[in-house]
Amino acid sequence: MEGDDGQLVPPRLFLPAAERYSLATWLDRWVVGAAIKWLAGHTEHLKRSSFCSINLSGHSLGEDALFEFIVKELDNTKIPVEKICFEVTETATIANLSRAMRFINVLKELGCQFALDDFGSGLSSFAYLKNLPVDFLKIDGMFIRNIASDPADWAIVRSINEISHVIGKKTIAEFVENESILTRVQEIGVDYVQGYGIGRPQSLLQLM
Repeated sequence: MEGDDGQLVPPRLFLPAAERYSLATWLDRWVVGAAIKWLAGHTEHLKRSSFCSINLSGHSLGEDALFEFIVKELDNTKIPVEKICFEVTETATIANLSRAMRFINVLKELGCQFALDDFGSGLSSFAYLKNLPVDFLKIDGMFIRNIASDPADWAIVRSINEISHVIGKKTIAEFVENESILTRVQEIGVDYVQGYGIGRPQSLLQLM
């Protein structure tokens, strides 16, 4: 977010305030609308991209008003719905499991994809994972950042990756900050990686 002084404010500084004052759903609505509108106006970029990931706040997960807004925006722009992947955190999904399942199932029926963010940070991950209709698991960075030096983290990531593949889900390693981490997750067979070791955040204009 751009501050009054023109400097960029990172999400970790403004999202907690947005959630505390019940503005998260409004913020999600703006982000979803802006992203879909931008993609609809840049069809060549959209064709080159596998998909666009959009994070949703736990406060918004299962909100009927947001769900209806998303469906309307996708219908109005006519962009390929399979190009949209919504990311939801594991803890938020567990906390609102029945509503989250409905939210995810209906949007997946339309063709959207879903990723479960920060996987491994919850207390009952494997208990419900088999029945959760998501396409990607993003392995929590707490297990990735020391994977090159900590055998326990390596074993945990390998276990998550193997189980995910058995049940038909692809994996994404978060917090891949350097070459040694990248090498270890590649050895394990993680499908995708993200982190400063791959690329730093950029504006959309720089990606064009």
